[in-house]
Amino acid sequence: MKQTPYLLIFLFLLAGLHSHAQYTDVINSNRPGSSDGAFAVGKNVLQGEFGILYEKQEHSGLLTETNDLGLSFAIRYGFLFEELEVLWEGTYIFQEFTFNGFNPPLQFNNNDFLMHTIGAKYLVYDPYKKERKPNLYSWRANNKFQWRDLIPSISVYAGANLFFADNPFVPEDTSISPKVAVLLQNHFPGNWVLVSNIIYDRFTEDDPILSYIITLTHALNNPKWSIFIENQGVNSDDYADVIFRGGAAHLINKNLQVDALVGFNVKDTPSRLFGAIGVSFRLDYHKDELIIIDDSNLRKDKKKRKKKNKDPFIIDN
Repeated sequence: MKQTPYLLIFLFLLAGLHSHAQYTDVINSNRPGSSDGAFAVGKNVLQGEFGILYEKQEHSGLLTETNDLGLSFAIRYGFLFEELEVLWEGTYIFQEFTFNGFNPPLQFNNNDFLMHTIGAKYLVYDPYKKERKPNLYSWRANNKFQWRDLIPSISVYAGANLFFADNPFVPEDTSISPKVAVLLQNHFPGNWVLVSNIIYDRFTEDDPILSYIITLTHALNNPKWSIFIENQGVNSDDYADVIFRGGAAHLINKNLQVDALVGFNVKDTPSRLFGAIGVSFRLDYHKDELIIIDDSNLRKDKKKRKKKNKDPFIIDN
């Protein structure tokens, strides 16, 4: 826990940098994966991301089995700056829990928020601010890997977990705990995008959670389809795991997307097998801001040069 102040100082230093957000003409959704991209949705854009999920868990040591049906949501809004986004996220679970250590097995139901956060993210660095000029004579030059592709866009996230009393999925008594993250995003030639998250969650509680998520997405030749694979690692005193996900998304129109995924983990304490389908849509009120350039000095210089060139005894070098 002594490292916590250093992490917070690092995040505040990153927040002091300035960048330029990259608004996209089509919806920019974090679904169907679990990682968060570095870019905000854009100023005056309201976006909703919703899903239905099912998960089956079996614990070989405790002889337990759970069947979870859940609803997930994320409400994202960009305001004040292109780089800033506030978001409200949650996953509500209806769980059927079975303990097979009795004959007949003991069974009961739980339901509550498995995840419930409100926070904000800010894009602090964008290497794609200056777009690459295309080479009109070479397809290879436009699509080959360059070392600067390894420099990611960087966002920081700060938020709070909000849980109500007697939540069966949260052992702590306190209902509010902090969550911080660093969000990285790389774009590679060939329509590949790599998103990496480092997350430090509930670090004021007795059992803080440190995790990472790495998501690789590829847009197919048909630009309305994309596929992804994802790896997540979770580490805490109470639970540690490695999780894999994969799925696809389909763009219905520039403001509407549907998606699906499947996933599993690598251990049997408990084993996890799950799937989800979802939809993302946005209300786009974004307007490009006009940049007014003061060219008065340029015009004055141009007039001086014209006047100078009219004098027959002065040679302009």
